[in-house]
Amino acid sequence: MKKRFFIWLIVVCLAFGECALLSYAEENDGSDINKTIDDMKQQEQETQQAISNLEKQTRETQDAISALEGEKAKTQESVNNLQNQSNSLKNTISGYSAKLDSINEEITEAENAMAEVSSEIVELDKQLQEARGQERSRYELLKKRLQSTYENGGNQGLARLLLESGSLQEFLTKYEYLKQIIEYDKRKMAEYQALQAEIQAKSDVVHEKEAQLDEYQNQLDEKHSELTDLTNEVKGKLSSTNSTLSSEKNKIADYDNKLKELDDKMKSLQAKTAEAQAELAKQIAERLALMKEDTSGAYSASESELIWLAATIQAEADGESYTGKLAVGSVIMNRVKSSAFPNSVVGVITQNMQFASYRSGKVELIMSNGPNSTCIRAANEVLDGARVGDYLFFMTQYYADYYGISEYTMIGNHAFFYRWITNKKEEENPEEGQEPSGDNSENNEGGEQQSDQEDQGGQEEQEDGGDYQEDGNQGGESEEMMPVDGDGD
Repeated sequence: MKKRFFIWLIVVCLAFGECALLSYAEENDGSDINKTIDDMKQQEQETQQAISNLEKQTRETQDAISALEGEKAKTQESVNNLQNQSNSLKNTISGYSAKLDSINEEITEAENAMAEVSSEIVELDKQLQEARGQERSRYELLKKRLQSTYENGGNQGLARLLLESGSLQEFLTKYEYLKQIIEYDKRKMAEYQALQAEIQAKSDVVHEKEAQLDEYQNQLDEKHSELTDLTNEVKGKLSSTNSTLSSEKNKIADYDNKLKELDDKMKSLQAKTAEAQAELAKQIAERLALMKEDTSGAYSASESELIWLAATIQAEADGESYTGKLAVGSVIMNRVKSSAFPNSVVGVITQNMQFASYRSGKVELIMSNGPNSTCIRAANEVLDGARVGDYLFFMTQYYADYYGISEYTMIGNHAFFYRWITNKKEEENPEEGQEPSGDNSENNEGGEQQSDQEDQGGQEEQEDGGDYQEDGNQGGESEEMMPVDGDGD
């Protein structure tokens, strides 16, 4: 009996001990998982802080770029104005040079005319002096004859010559001879006087012409001097303008160099941000792999939120089946319920770099016109708790395969999945035009990504609106950046 009692006692002790050990192990396992999740959340917060710092630097760099571009634009405007001013001054100098050439020609012509007039004056003066000399000679000759007749007397006098005539006929002949001599002398004197008057008149005209030419030449000299001064003044302005223009062009070159440096910095920051966002997406995916959140249940939405949700469903799945519309709405509401995403409908839809249909303005365009009744009905159903799976992401099958998503479910043209977990594969850039055709232009929403090659330098989104990188979202400012749905969005 005692032996049996001891056996039962041993069995009870062993059973109790095993239960205690199992309970202790479960407690330890649960504690370890919670600690791991807490550690992962801490890593996510640190990564998000790094992303925030990078985004702040990016904004500051963009502001610096905008400021420099503004300064460059002002300087370029100054360069344009200075260039116009320089061209205008050059045209003015060209005009002055043409006028100077014309004045120089006129001065040359005036100088040639002056030379001819001066030569003519010299010749006229010479003729005048000769005429005056002849007049004086003729006058002196006549004077001597008169003196010989009326003053000297005696044998040499003309009167005596007449008185010594032998007859009246001889007397008259001598008288007529003397008279003709005297008249000849007077006539010659008159001719010389007339010649002097004519020469003097010509001389006066020539001297007057000389004075006019001299005055004209002085005027030309004054114009030449004035134009020369104006030309020199304009050349001085042109030199100053060109110097300023060169300085402004150097500023533009400096701006271009600085802008290139800032652009390189921006690309580097965008690449680092993309890398950090990819790391954050990976961290969140790893955390979600350790826990299963309950994203079911209804959501008390306002009329505005209902319109936002219905418009986004229409923008993403207007050409899809009703189940496809419910699936898109389910992704949005699962995100609202998930701790990894914003906790409101509008917050999820407008989360940075997630839904290209929102970024393109398509959602708001549909809202302005009013979403259709089918999408409103689908929105109401998911708000009331209806779900087509627990999916957090969707994209086209092409991009799901391209990014190597390990598990997904096809609903219409979209691949839906819960965890962003990829198979290891060699990355290839999708060739243009390879993405499967969807029923709307934004059928790659809900998780905008680019490949690792595409994230370098913050390159443009793919044609289908993709902003994903493999294993994570590549651009955004919200605190929780996870790829959403989409064909590569």
